Amino acid sequence: MDVLVFGAGSLGSLVGGLLARQHRVTLVGRDPHVATVDAEGLTVDGELECHVGPAAATAVPADAAPELAVVTVKAYDTVAAADALTDCSPAATLSLQNGLDNETVLAARLDCPVLAGTCTYGAVLSEPGRVTCTGVGEVVLGPRAGGESESAARVGAAFDDAGFETTVATDMPRRSWEKLAVNAGINATTALARVENGRVLDDPASEVAVTAARETARAAREAGVDLSDEAATAAVRRVAAATADNTSSMHQDVLAECRTEVDAINGAVTERTDAPVNRTMAALLRAWERARDLR
Repeated sequence: MDVLVFGAGSLGSLVGGLLARQHRVTLVGRDPHVATVDAEGLTVDGELECHVGPAAATAVPADAAPELAVVTVKAYDTVAAADALTDCSPAATLSLQNGLDNETVLAARLDCPVLAGTCTYGAVLSEPGRVTCTGVGEVVLGPRAGGESESAARVGAAFDDAGFETTVATDMPRRSWEKLAVNAGINATTALARVENGRVLDDPASEVAVTAARETARAAREAGVDLSDEAATAAVRRVAAATADNTSSMHQDVLAECRTEVDAINGAVTERTDAPVNRTMAALLRAWERARDLR
């Protein structure tokens, strides 16, 4: 399959690199990383290891006509990603982004099936041309409204062929909300406390993370998605235990003094229900960003 990965940061580079073991891949990202990949190839190390030679560029190539576009940019860059992909007319698009509504934004601008997805593989861009896999997880994908589709089956098979642990799901709305609960509980808590993921298993961080997840589950139910408090909090504990030594993506953003995805995660919860813990964490992270002119 001809695949274009838009957003070759940590996760995009890992996903693109592993896909390149079986498929034709183009990575779109920023220099100096993509320039190094273009000249020397991409090295994946850590829990998984390979060296591959995907095409790499800072913009969508003029002659690109991908069968699949995988979007891995930050949520606040989704509109720009959709606009950049418009001219290359992908046959299908898969979002592996954090936060809600990314698929809706993409679908409004692209004339192709847009699939929702989650990815629990851990990744850190350790240096230009090298991405470290910090944990083997799972890619789950399916139609954004749920059910089955030929596009989802085809994309799932492509990921499976490349060696990913892959599930093609018929209940992506629930899975997307569960992922949001995990991100709301783990990402913001670890970013504010400057701790690794496993620390949210213990008090006092546990109380904050669990309450944020419960608020997210309530927002999901108010949106018509059946996600119980118990399922949301169990997911937080499960992911925190599985990624105990990892630094969450939002924590990485704070350490690098970059803008976070708080608007699409904790902010998305507060827009849909009364969520005091999510509201407080969102306010603190936004204040931190504004103090550094990041928003």
